[in-house]
Amino acid sequence: MGRYVIKRILAIIPVLIGISFLAFILIHLRTSDPAEVALRVNQVTPTPEMVDAMRETLGLDKPFLTRYVEWIGNSIQGDFGISYVNQQSVGEQIARALPATLKLSAVALIIILTISILIGVLSAIYENRLVDRLMRALVFIGTAMPSFWIGILLMWLFAVKLNWFPTSGMEQASSVILPAVTLSLVFISTYVRLIRNNMVQNKTENYVLYARVRGLKERTIIWKVFRNSLQLSITALGMSIPKLIAGTVIVENIYAWPGIGRLCVTAIFNSDFPIIQAYILIMGVMFVVCNLLVDLLNSALDPRIRREG
Repeated sequence: MGRYVIKRILAIIPVLIGISFLAFILIHLRTSDPAEVALRVNQVTPTPEMVDAMRETLGLDKPFLTRYVEWIGNSIQGDFGISYVNQQSVGEQIARALPATLKLSAVALIIILTISILIGVLSAIYENRLVDRLMRALVFIGTAMPSFWIGILLMWLFAVKLNWFPTSGMEQASSVILPAVTLSLVFISTYVRLIRNNMVQNKTENYVLYARVRGLKERTIIWKVFRNSLQLSITALGMSIPKLIAGTVIVENIYAWPGIGRLCVTAIFNSDFPIIQAYILIMGVMFVVCNLLVDLLNSALDPRIRREG
């Protein structure tokens, strides 16, 4: 197991370097000078002297590779530079916004797991019956609706019309409910199908027939089928956690939720490149790390993966 872990960690190092490089060169993709952009976002009409001074302040007068190495070294320590707009530390702004995003994602994940397992198991138990067809129809409808439309609909119904929840912000404890439900619906559709299909497939295995011959209770058989269907579900869930956090970009802007998704969108409108670079780097690292953790978990559950790897 130890050799497999080391091999997987070594394999992700080039990927992390590639992600960091792509995030870093983002600032050079615009035709305009980043120093000039940094001046203009503060409503300053730049002169050549001011641009030169800003380039020196931002370190843009140094060679490309020198700046890249310095940026990576600083980023590892949590220093992502200074915002062009408010001259505040990017790392501090992300540190303030990240807990809100993690809270929203955690609540959404609880909703996803609870509803997906419940509907998926019921659909598998009552395969091709009314309950299964009804559940699959609801899942199909949920998949077809875009998250921004769902968010606006839920806000209009439960916040404006019924006044059950706040329309925006996170001042109240209940403020997280509508954003979390909006964020979770798209993922619920995926996991209901996954859990149902895995359980339906496992119900045809020989061990299920053998268990029924032995006279085991149906509840015990369903539990065995569900447990044996978990591996693919765990893999998909682990891979979706970064997608869940990335999906907060839309939801946070609908509900004015003060997380990193909203921070990134604001930075895009303001051409605040240091924040955009930090967001891309953080999300890329999260994808890679979650992928690694899922691989390690699967290898612990199934030794054949370690032998094949």
